[in-house]
Amino acid sequence: MGNPIAMSADLSKTAYDHLWMHFTRMSSYENTPVPTIVRGEGTYIYDDKGRKYLDGLAGLFVVQAGHGRQELAEVAAKQAAELAFFPVWSYAHPMAVELAERLANHAPGDLNKVFFTTGGGEAVETAWKLAKQYHKLTGNHTKYKVISRAVAYHGTPQGALSITGLPALKAPFEPLVPGAHKVPNTNIYRAPIHGDDPEAFGRWAADQIEQQILFEGPDTVAAVFLEPVQNAGGCFPPPPGYFRRVREICDRYDVLLVSDEVICAFGRLGHIFACDKFGYTPDIITCAKGMTSGYSPIGAAIVSDRVSEPFYKGGNTFLHGYTFGGHPVSAAVALANLDIFERERLNQHVLDQESAFLRTLQKLHDLPIVGDVRGNGFFYGIELVKDKATKESFTDEESERILYGFVSKKLFEYGLYCRADDRGDPVIQLSPPLISDQSTFDEIEQIVRHVLTEAWTKI
Repeated sequence: MGNPIAMSADLSKTAYDHLWMHFTRMSSYENTPVPTIVRGEGTYIYDDKGRKYLDGLAGLFVVQAGHGRQELAEVAAKQAAELAFFPVWSYAHPMAVELAERLANHAPGDLNKVFFTTGGGEAVETAWKLAKQYHKLTGNHTKYKVISRAVAYHGTPQGALSITGLPALKAPFEPLVPGAHKVPNTNIYRAPIHGDDPEAFGRWAADQIEQQILFEGPDTVAAVFLEPVQNAGGCFPPPPGYFRRVREICDRYDVLLVSDEVICAFGRLGHIFACDKFGYTPDIITCAKGMTSGYSPIGAAIVSDRVSEPFYKGGNTFLHGYTFGGHPVSAAVALANLDIFERERLNQHVLDQESAFLRTLQKLHDLPIVGDVRGNGFFYGIELVKDKATKESFTDEESERILYGFVSKKLFEYGLYCRADDRGDPVIQLSPPLISDQSTFDEIEQIVRHVLTEAWTKI
């Protein structure tokens, strides 16, 4: 195998020379080694130098059951030996059929049809195309627009990126798909109105969707895309009554409600599907990430019988698909992953431990740099501020210097992999594997406390 140190150096150089990393400022690695992760076990990951890190982001909101699950690897190998690949283009295979049935059984209401993709962005893209064609098939030919929330992230394909509410991510690729419009999100910490009344704020935020539908014209709006807990900007939970009101609005104007659960599904909030936690039934659920705990890629749009019905009549066809959608190996791994969920009661574990996780993170409120701690389940954001009393945030220069230049690097250096994110206000996002316990929460809090205490001296 050669000298491990030399091999590590070569690997890093090769990564810089040939591996174009996603959402990465590549120039930052011109003279700096690329962090290279080689192994995972439980809640920890290990780099090529043997250093250990707590995986505070579950990879990327993905590794629900934890790293190093031998049974998932064995299921993948067994399925690959039996049937490594076959498409679900006019044909079925047992793993896709069984997984579709299982997902339908977990989904609320009449969401019984499962359209497989290979990831979350593709699932969102699928849902928008599906919504457009559904309305055409039901005689509403002018309904094509979508509404989503400011600062929300819904994926990178051209349609999903249009739905995304982050201007800086979109600008390099414009013009995008027309017809995507934005409304305020549910960040009550920075609420422009009703900041002291969560229920009134929720009603106000939901009513902004109705106002946007009326402004655009109800005969032009096809769907509303919402995450149960919004990711970008730092974990915005829904205020009380928010989704009930949104469901009423969508029903009134014949607009489909899409619950984008790419992050929130599969236990992240303590339920297989997070809409159940907040008491609403969407028309479509988009999901991916945690379905296999990341051991193989898969995604899906789960569709109600009402929406799928016109596609099951006569010569109507949804002319859309992906080569690897419903891949046999991924479907087999997803089934085994769901078995782990049931056997180890991972959803209940999250529900039992979420308050302890939040309380542990709330200890950080004694730091002058911590403005807000928010989230749900095993999915939290810590918003950083320059002034707690006024909630003053950082300038772009300060975010660059403090968040990227210091906090992000130091968290990793001190043994915590997570995300320091400035797509909205500066936030540290935490989303560990669902097997985490109080010792994990304490380790996260201690590392974050140490880094943020140092960061305050840099302001």
